[in-house]
Amino acid sequence: MNDNRKNRTIAVLQTITAMGFILFWIGVFTIGLAPENPPKCYFVFEHAFPLPDVVLSVALFISAIFVLRKNPLGRVLSLISAGALVFLGLLDFSFNYQNGVCCISTLDFIMNACINACYVAFGLSIILHFSKTPTSTSPNYSLNST
Repeated sequence: MNDNRKNRTIAVLQTITAMGFILFWIGVFTIGLAPENPPKCYFVFEHAFPLPDVVLSVALFISAIFVLRKNPLGRVLSLISAGALVFLGLLDFSFNYQNGVCCISTLDFIMNACINACYVAFGLSIILHFSKTPTSTSPNYSLNST
């Protein structure tokens, strides 16, 4: 797959991820999307995330637009968003594991594990792709340069 096609794929996935975050929070605040019998700290933890998730969604959406327009800022903003995705996925996994959220039900465990794995995998794939794709305005910013 050539770099233009990879860039388009990443941009589409960034947009889908951004929309997923927004839809998740709409679900939380409208239909009460939450596991049955969550630990007491669950809602305190979860309600700390709407603002960062919205900021990340905006960053993902803007970076997708910039990537599609071949603006070098798309690469930079994608890398920043990728770090946030990895952090979010690991933080969510850590909280769920430490507080027994993964043990509430098999479905909750599978769903949370898949979502968290997707965040981490997508974030890492963005980092790997854009770390070897230097921009024309900053050719020495590749992590693979010698």
